[in-house]
Amino acid sequence: MTSYLVPAGYGSGEYTEKRSRFIGQIWPVGSEAEAMERIAAVKKEHYDARHNCFAYIVRDGGIVRYGDDGEPQGTAGQPILAVLNGAELTDVCCTVTRYFGGVLLGTGGLVRSYTAAAKAALDAAGISRMAQWYGRRVCCPYPMYERIRRLAETHEAVIEGTDYGAEVAMELLLRHDRAAAFDDALRELSSGTIAPEATGERFCGVRIQ
Repeated sequence: MTSYLVPAGYGSGEYTEKRSRFIGQIWPVGSEAEAMERIAAVKKEHYDARHNCFAYIVRDGGIVRYGDDGEPQGTAGQPILAVLNGAELTDVCCTVTRYFGGVLLGTGGLVRSYTAAAKAALDAAGISRMAQWYGRRVCCPYPMYERIRRLAETHEAVIEGTDYGAEVAMELLLRHDRAAAFDDALRELSSGTIAPEATGERFCGVRIQ
């Protein structure tokens, strides 16, 4: 089944190099039209900036675009795109606005600065995995809790919540390709005394970092 990574939400971050200010912004987007709207809005907001550079990737149609907005070729849009590709993102739009500080940065300085601003925005936004997620509720005695938590992490489960009562109750989300293996491993770990309760399934984004 389909599984892919997107920004967890909007994020922004800044980087300064020799008085030049680089403002990174990133969004999840559902279409090229939405990406272009984001870029147009940034250019309108930062109309007085020297450069408003961008990159976006749209899963539907395999669309990949970037722009240097007057910076030397390969020093702005491509480094921003490299950050998105490095994080394996899709359905994403990232802009970096530069307010010139009066000192030329050279090719290396520009690449470093646009990369840093894009990374700062991505770090602020976080990353979600879009996938078919299976819910599991696991109740266990306290002595078993740490072992089961580690087992969940091994199967890349997302722990949505934990209740501490007479027993520990964990609410988990597992990808479709991990759920059955986790169920089997839990039964083996507990010698058959603990069985996970299925709590439904849904296709959605779940923040993973």
